[in-house]
This record gives sequence, C-alpha cells and structure tokens, in this order.
Amino acid sequence: MTIADFLDPKGWLTREAGPRYVQLHKRLSEAVAQGILRPGAPLPPEREIATITDLSRVTVRKAISLLADEGLIVQKQGSGSFISNRTPRIEQSLSRLTSFTEDMARRGKVSTSRWLERGLFMPSPDEVLMLALAAESSVARLARLRSADGQPLAIERASLPTDILPNPLLVETSLYEALEARGLRPVRALQKISAINLGDEDAALLEVNPGVAGLRIERTSYLENGRVAEFTRSIYRGDAYNFVAELRLSKE
Repeated sequence: MTIADFLDPKGWLTREAGPRYVQLHKRLSEAVAQGILRPGAPLPPEREIATITDLSRVTVRKAISLLADEGLIVQKQGSGSFISNRTPRIEQSLSRLTSFTEDMARRGKVSTSRWLERGLFMPSPDEVLMLALAAESSVARLARLRSADGQPLAIERASLPTDILPNPLLVETSLYEALEARGLRPVRALQKISAINLGDEDAALLEVNPGVAGLRIERTSYLENGRVAEFTRSIYRGDAYNFVAELRLSKE
C-alpha cells in the first residue's frame, strides 16, 4: 500500500473522531508503525499531504509538529522531514489479556526470546504472598528478554505455582499457549503500571542508555475459578510502547 492510499481520508477521517490535526497525526503514526513509512524515509511534503487528505496546510503543519515533538520524525532545514530511526511505538490494549507472542504475531512481527532464568526455585516472600503459596512450596520462574523483529522491547519475569506449570522447560515461545494446552490459561488479570528510570542492567538488556524512561508493569492473572495463576513483573522500553485503555461512561 502506498502512503497516498493509506492517507485517503475516506478510510479514517470523521467528524466524531476529534480535531482533524489529531486524526492526521494518528494516521501518520500508524503509517510508521505499520512500515508504510520506514525509518530514514522522507515524510511526504506538507503540500502533498494536504492535497491527498483535502485538509488545510495549517492542519497538516500542526499534525507534523506533533510528530516532531514526539521524536517520530526529524526535521532537517532545507531538506524536509524524515522518519526517525528510533523504535516505532507499539499500541498495547489494556483491555485484552494476550501474550507478547500473540501481540507481535497480530502486528505481523516476529517475536523472539532470550532466556535469563527458567526453572523451579524456592519462592520469595512476594511470590508466597501474590500466589498464595505455602512457604515450603516451590515456584516456577520464567525470566526472558522479549524482542520483536530483532529489537529488544521488554524484560518479563513470571512466577507461577508448580501445579499450574510443573515444568518451566516446556515453555518454548508463548507461556499462555503452554498453559492453554493444560487447560489452565488465565481469563482475567489486574495490572499496575509505574513510570521508572531504567537501571544499568535492564538498560543494557534493552539496548538503551541507563536512566532513560521505562515502564514497570505488575500483572496478577486469574483462572476462571478465581485462583491466582501467574504473577509477572515486566520492564518495557518507554520509547516503544503506548498503553491504551477504552473508558466508558457509567450509567449508574
């Protein structure tokens, strides 16, 4: 698909979706995320975008300004605007319980993992509390660096009761696929998201500078019967993810 086809306003521009420059900004961001506009490629000139979208140049200029503020494009005086070589942000829904592998496959990306830890261990106090374990129980731990198309995006550290995951070595790609095969896939989860600055070790794994912004997500997942199945602590690159939640007006 060409950028002209992708920017055809019939497919995305509506009165109900907010200011036009915001809609155009979102559409151009999606073009980058989907690889229609690739890193290093020139952004179509302001006049061309205005002609394709039938929007005013003022509207186009405001959308481009937002892209520049986010670092998604680099503006070079006398040369125009170019797509940044940074990692495009991935929009992750907070309303859908899926695995990293499933998320990346849905976006057409190839996910890979580098194992940092995998096996059975004595539980920490946090694991005993979050998983409702007896102090003498063992816990299954999976820690890995998750990448998409070769780009490291997240560090995941999952803990599970051993009767739910008796052999962590059986997990090769998707943890949720392995649990589903045992009829023990979680059906709901609670997540807590915190802003952090990455320490030296996590920054090195994620190939960013120490101290840059990151996201810490703690997730507690539950089976259909209400039992805790998984406690995961993950570190995400702050420049690679946008977490999105849909909110509805309560009728109560």
